[in-house]
Amino acid sequence: MQENQTPFDYVRKPFTALVKNEAAIGIILFLSAVLAMIVANSSWGAEWYHELWERELTLQYEDRELTLNLHHFINDGLMAIFFFLVGLEIKREFLAGELSEWRQAVLPIGAALGGMIFPALIYLLFTDSDTSHGWGIPMATDIAFTLGLISFVRKRVPSSVKVFVTSLAVVDDIGAVLVIAFFYTSSLDMHQLIIAGGAWLLLMGANRLGVRSVFFYSFIGITVIWISFFYSGIHPTIAGILLAFTIPAKTRISKEQFTERLKRLYRKYLKTETYTMAFNTGREEKLLKGMRSASDDARTPLQKIETSLHPLVYYIIMPLFAFANAGLKIEANFFELLLGPVGLGVICGLIVGKFIGISLFSRILVALGFAKLPQGGSWRQIYGVAILAGIGFTMSLFISELAFSANENVEAAKSAILVASALAAIIGLLVIRLTNPKKQLL
Repeated sequence: MQENQTPFDYVRKPFTALVKNEAAIGIILFLSAVLAMIVANSSWGAEWYHELWERELTLQYEDRELTLNLHHFINDGLMAIFFFLVGLEIKREFLAGELSEWRQAVLPIGAALGGMIFPALIYLLFTDSDTSHGWGIPMATDIAFTLGLISFVRKRVPSSVKVFVTSLAVVDDIGAVLVIAFFYTSSLDMHQLIIAGGAWLLLMGANRLGVRSVFFYSFIGITVIWISFFYSGIHPTIAGILLAFTIPAKTRISKEQFTERLKRLYRKYLKTETYTMAFNTGREEKLLKGMRSASDDARTPLQKIETSLHPLVYYIIMPLFAFANAGLKIEANFFELLLGPVGLGVICGLIVGKFIGISLFSRILVALGFAKLPQGGSWRQIYGVAILAGIGFTMSLFISELAFSANENVEAAKSAILVASALAAIIGLLVIRLTNPKKQLL
């Protein structure tokens, strides 16, 4: 029997297809950055754009008050949700993904380390003591952009190479988080850190005891851990990563138990009488609720949260972050900034450093027999991927805000990030497009 189609279904289905399309994520991020550049440099929107992010928001609870401007609300608050999702992905990869087995994990871990070390070293070659603090900027890879672009050439890239890129980006994210936590943190308030640590241990204990309430973990995570990190001196987005590791990652029932329960409920459901096609009886409603409960018990809270957060993060938070942070006003000194120590350090770090680090470490690990190339993959595909990894964007823009206090250095870093990311995308795609998918090319 064909399902009844409502007018809303004709809107929902294309939107659902869009959400599942990885290429769409990269396109939306790109359009958000371009829109920000257009507005920030227009005669009609420049003043409005820059004033918008300075507007203050105040959150008050009893005698405690938290005031943030809109820019900090996005970078410190909403981006904590992005880091929370990153933490969930990292945990999943280590528990059941490509990073769960050492033999499979060696290549992406080694490649990611090379892709972090060389960009930082190359950046330092171009800078002095006044600008060297930005060494973390070219270390990051934007997984959304990179995977989105790879989907455009998916016929020339085997799934194993895509898995390699995803795993590499996950390790890269771990490195970026550690860099932010240890090197881009100001003074520490140990009292606040003790409070955050106690709340984190409470959630870990709740996990062990079998607590699966998403509301419970979210409430403690936001009202205690995030706020404590905000006042501690450590960037509050780190709270998102720590919270992710407390989320339960086990099902309540096994696949066999779920199947048996669902069969039993389904048989009962078939025997129930119904009022109309459009309304359920109390008995039907109870059985349907039981089916939903069984489905919830057969899924891990980690995967449920990850699935539900994906559209929010990649289609709302990240485009908003890009729009708020990519609006560079192109002045007469734009090329001067690009050719300055920060600009050259970031561009060469992202394009040259990423390529050398990922390619060289991958070659060494394979040559020594510690790892193997992804099945069906070629060295030219690895080279193309290594260049695409130079798309820093989200995380690089984020670190640039933390690295410098001087606005001129921030502007130089952001300009270089956008230029380097565009060059990495173009060159990387060209290299992959020239690859013959049926042959192993050296």
